[in-house]
Amino acid sequence: MSAILEIRNLMLFYENALAINNVSMAVNEGLIVGIFGSNSAGKSSLMLCISGIILDVAKKEKMKGGERITLAGEIKFKEEDILRVEPSERARKGIILCPERRLIFPESNTLENLKMGAYLATKDQTKKTLEYVFNLFPELEKLKKRAGGFLSGGEQQMLAIGRALMAQPKLLLLDEPLLGLAPSIEIRLARAIKAINKETRITIVVSEQYARPVLPIVDYAYVLENGGLVAEGTGAELLENPDVKEAYFGL
Repeated sequence: MSAILEIRNLMLFYENALAINNVSMAVNEGLIVGIFGSNSAGKSSLMLCISGIILDVAKKEKMKGGERITLAGEIKFKEEDILRVEPSERARKGIILCPERRLIFPESNTLENLKMGAYLATKDQTKKTLEYVFNLFPELEKLKKRAGGFLSGGEQQMLAIGRALMAQPKLLLLDEPLLGLAPSIEIRLARAIKAINKETRITIVVSEQYARPVLPIVDYAYVLENGGLVAEGTGAELLENPDVKEAYFGL
């Protein structure tokens, strides 16, 4: 099985603070890969690096005279070095980020939010994917005229995932998709993520602080601590490690 994403010796500094510390990992095509770790472990920073959004953040900080952001190492997508490739170009290549805390457009309705995600799709792709999203999350079809800001937290997360699917991802990055949700919604969304992978074969990288709901659906996982990798393996392998089990999986 070939790797769609390869990261080697990745380093990220916010001024003099080390956010990502010499991380190397691989994501094989067609799998679900988990990135677990406590708050401030570096999960979201890693997602920003993979999506390329960190380059935009660095430019904005430089323009306003803020903190200097330094990135080094190697990120390859389908064997192409993309470390310095702009996030918009990465999106065209199929790397799509569903960001932490959803970031939907609160004043636009559900259908408008979804269609805004289809900026890279053809008309036919938009129609088919919209049907798929409504089949995956029937609640959204019933709420398609409701403003995003009036949806519940779980409904907003469904909308954020649906919007990301509308962009036709080949590599879907889900950053803390279960953050702040009720346990029943966590289970529902974990099952939906598994269904997306099984039905569409989209490769998925999902980061989570609390790993228990996600662990059963991942094919492989990495554990981050203070920006560095401290463990990796299949879910079963990680559960056999008592330290990892207690510290990161709440078991």
